[in-house]
This record gives sequence, C-alpha cells and structure tokens, in this order.
Amino acid sequence: MKNNSRQPAAASQRLLSLDALRGFDMLFIMGLSGLIVSLCELWPGEFSTWLTAQMGHAAWHGFFHHDTIFPLFLFIAGISFPFSVAKQRANGLDERRIVAKVVRRALTLVLLGLVYNGLFKLEWATLRIPSVLGRIGLAWMFAALLFLNFGIRARAAIAVAILVGYGAVLQFVQAPDMPDAGILTREGNIVGYIDRMIMPSHLYKKALFDPEGLLSTLPAVVTAMLGMFAGEFVRSDRFSGNRKAAYMALGAVVLLLSTCCVSPLQPINKMLWTPAFVFAAGSYSLAMFALFYYLVDVLQWRRWTYFFKVVGVNSITIYLLQRIVPMREVDAFFFGGLAGKFSPEVKAVILGVGYIAVCWTVLWMLDRKKIYLKV
Repeated sequence: MKNNSRQPAAASQRLLSLDALRGFDMLFIMGLSGLIVSLCELWPGEFSTWLTAQMGHAAWHGFFHHDTIFPLFLFIAGISFPFSVAKQRANGLDERRIVAKVVRRALTLVLLGLVYNGLFKLEWATLRIPSVLGRIGLAWMFAALLFLNFGIRARAAIAVAILVGYGAVLQFVQAPDMPDAGILTREGNIVGYIDRMIMPSHLYKKALFDPEGLLSTLPAVVTAMLGMFAGEFVRSDRFSGNRKAAYMALGAVVLLLSTCCVSPLQPINKMLWTPAFVFAAGSYSLAMFALFYYLVDVLQWRRWTYFFKVVGVNSITIYLLQRIVPMREVDAFFFGGLAGKFSPEVKAVILGVGYIAVCWTVLWMLDRKKIYLKV
C-alpha cells in the first residue's frame, strides 16, 4: 500500500487544523489584540497606527481584522458538522436523534449566551437577549438542518436566495420609526427596527440597535453554510490534500472577488452582517482554513499547533471564563509587581503577556485532565 504519511488524516478523524485554527482565532479575544496594541504603542508610526486599528471593530461600515473573529468561529463550527454527522451515523444514530442533538446544542448555546449577558443577575426586564453565543447556536442550527435535509446544489441556491433577499430588504426597506435617518444607518436600518419592536428593553447597551439581532441572523446562517461546504469538500476523497488546499485557496479568491463586486452596491458591515461582509469574512475564513489545513493536515507540521490547540479545544470555556472570573486581577497578582518596575508602555506589554499566560495555563490544566466544555 502507498505510504500516506504526508496526506491528511482520514475523513472520519478529527482535523487538528480545526482545533489549531479555532485556538488562533480565540487568542485574539484572549488578550492577543490588547497585547498587539500595547506593542504598537512602544513603536509608534504609520504601520503601528494601522495595526492598532485592526485590533478593533469598524464603527459601522468597514472591515478590520477584529471583525473576522466571530464569523471565523462560526465558519469553523460549520466545517466540523459534516465530520460530526458522519461519525454519528457510523455510530448508529438515526436522523431524528441527530436533529435532536442539533437543536439541543443550539438551545444550550443560546442559554450560555444569556448567562454571559448576566442571566444570574435576575434582572429580567432588561436582560440582553441577543448574544454572540446565541447567534452561533441559531445560525449553526439552521445551517445544520439545511445540511441534513438538502443536497449541495439546493443548499447553494438557498444560500444565494438568503443573501439576495436579505440584501434587498436592507437596501429598500426603511425603519418606519426613523423615516429621516439613512436606510443603512445605525438608526434607520430595518434590522434594528425589528429588534426594537420585539424586544425593546433587551438590546445591547439598551440602544436602538443590537449587533446580534434577529433578522441579521439570516445571513449568518450562510456563513455557517460556507463552513459546511468546506467541510464536505475536505471530507471527500476525490482530491489529494495538496489539491484540496489549493482549491480552497482559489475559493477564497473567488469570495474576495465577490466582495469587490458586491461592496460598491452595499457596504461591508459586520453589525448588519451584509452580504458583502459574508463574502469578505468567508474569504478570510476559507483562506485561513486552507493555510492551516495545508500546514497541519497535509504537510503534518504539528508540533507548533499545541499552543493553539489547548485554546481551541476549550474555546467556549475561555470565552465564558473571562466573563465570570476576574482574570485581570489574577494577572495583576502574578505579574503586577514586575510590571510596576517599568514605564506605563512596557507595563502594559508585561501585563498583556501575563494575561495570555494566565488564561492559557488554566486551559492547559484542563486539557491535561481531559476536561472540556462541550455543547
């Protein structure tokens, strides 16, 4: 038999590249973005100013690196699903039980999103209902149900229909309660209007608009679907690992060209999750997956992945832990004394490195004990 040591793992096995990429993605909200900003302050200049801006979100229209974190996580969740379904079917689960698991996972993520938003404060009248975890759960669930019930061509047509329909609604339907505002402004868009009508006291910072609102979950479904298309492609045995990575890189270019075609008609906007944003984030996500897949699962360069894998296998854990546990205080306890011996700029760098070290160490201890938060 031919030696397959330099080929990707069998389709039934877990892709290490996914765990590594998920860990890389989560690292930015586990302190890496703040550390990069602190490092930029040590060496001010045009590049540092640009890089600092990339570590934050676009105020409204626009696309910065920090805007890629959320859709990349959702994209990765999509990639995992074809592998998960194949494993469940191989273990004898019927379609009804698979659907039940999909729905249960989605509802669990919605619940964890409410916990993140302060569920245990018991302030029901003002508890924010939309959440990042809730959107991941719902968007992934609808994409998963489509995956289970339709073929690839039908799902591609559904994805196009969602983007065209949603984009048209955004472009031509004004918020009735804000007739004088621009149709794609924070106040005048129809997405915010629907949320204001349905849950007016349960929005982000009690404002007029919630970035994880109801209607904008629709295009997020397409982001998850793109991940599932990628997962199906990687699971197939039609091509070698090299060709799969190359075709995915080409797909990322196609999505980038789609962004260039669509964005003049309707801007890239993460908060509205516009079709241009779906294409832009999809291009980045597919390119990053192609890179990690090629390095980790094709070339088998794996030693460097452990640092990221520790974060990736417990990504929801660290997301919630940073909200519940005062990790900054733990960081200051261990590294504050050393940091206090230096200038404010160097102090920020030391505390930034310390924060990542504290969070990573907690995840490392959980990984050593094989303790994972799975939903």
